[in-house]
Amino acid sequence: MASIEEQLELIERGAVDCISREELIKKLKRSEETGIPLKVKAGFDPTAPDLHLGHTVLIQKLKHFQDLGHDVLFLIGDFTGMIGDPTGKSETRKALTVEQVAENAESYKEQVFKILDPEKTQVVFNSAWLSKLTSIDMIKLASQLTVARMLERDDFHNRFESGKPISIHEFLYPLIQGYDSVAMEADVELGGTDQLFNVLMGRDLQRSHGQEPQVVLTMPLLEGLDGVNKMSKSLGNYIGITESADDIYGKVLSLSDDLMFRYFALLSDLSNKEIDDLKNKVETNVLHPKEVKKQLARELTARFHSVEAASAAEENFEKVFQKGGVPDDLPEMRCAATAPIALPQLLLDAGLVASTSEGRRMIKQSAVSIDGEKVADMKMEIQPQGEILIKVGKRRFSKVVFG
Repeated sequence: MASIEEQLELIERGAVDCISREELIKKLKRSEETGIPLKVKAGFDPTAPDLHLGHTVLIQKLKHFQDLGHDVLFLIGDFTGMIGDPTGKSETRKALTVEQVAENAESYKEQVFKILDPEKTQVVFNSAWLSKLTSIDMIKLASQLTVARMLERDDFHNRFESGKPISIHEFLYPLIQGYDSVAMEADVELGGTDQLFNVLMGRDLQRSHGQEPQVVLTMPLLEGLDGVNKMSKSLGNYIGITESADDIYGKVLSLSDDLMFRYFALLSDLSNKEIDDLKNKVETNVLHPKEVKKQLARELTARFHSVEAASAAEENFEKVFQKGGVPDDLPEMRCAATAPIALPQLLLDAGLVASTSEGRRMIKQSAVSIDGEKVADMKMEIQPQGEILIKVGKRRFSKVVFG
């Protein structure tokens, strides 16, 4: 096992809060002396089927603990997922069905093992203990927290002040998330900075149950491709870990130079020294930022696909974007239309946009070309004859064959 100093360097890399560092050092020393690894947990409510790079910040930190020899507990909140985490929400979330939660949970299990070692990871579901709590247990749990304390949370406070409803079950969420730490006897819990209130609840409940309180380690919310807002599917600034190798590689290369090293710190397997060396080489003009960004793109693409897929994506990117070519795996759509078809509708049918309104927006932004020519007319109609090559943005292509 690495020394305490080496462990701290890796554990604290990229972290925002460590509550408390002294307690963490104490736990690490005891682990070193007894040979008993720490129990490190991070919980994920399976509210959507696919993860993006923003979700993997916590998973990457779990991997750091795993690499240091500690026990990693990947908690899937199948019970809490049916309530819906109210954190940061301006209104009550729509509850998921049991079937939706189960389906998403299975998807999560498949995806996290692209980062974590399946042989060394315990995947647990909080329904295993939460579904067994009686009504008396829930009343006792609810007695641990006052309404005043709950209204200290910004999201609840703001909703209360603005007259927006807060359901009672939302107040229960932090409590039952905190109870997870009691049931799991966690030594350390990881969470995003937006989860600080919830993960601190675990410390409080462990104390009241006679357990040593867990150390809380929070990680920042990863900025998306726009470099401003946190990565989010709803904002379209995300990199999904189930996306194609070409898409992951191309999206990483679109990062700004400033954001690139934040991604290295939070997502890369490189050591702190290796990252610092890369920074120094960029700052002293020994390496061009784009070459370093390519290294990051290769690493992340290989993680979710393979080294071979990452190399192919790099070759494809250079062919398409640096030499003006088209991708080797060019998608093809056959169109049976017999009358002229509006271009926004054709873009939708070809899977190049999510809606005709997005299609019109892309045309307006001069982001659509047909056979290499930019299109400016949102009302353009395409004659159904022969075949055409459509490009939308930088990475979306389709060959449309009529007839």
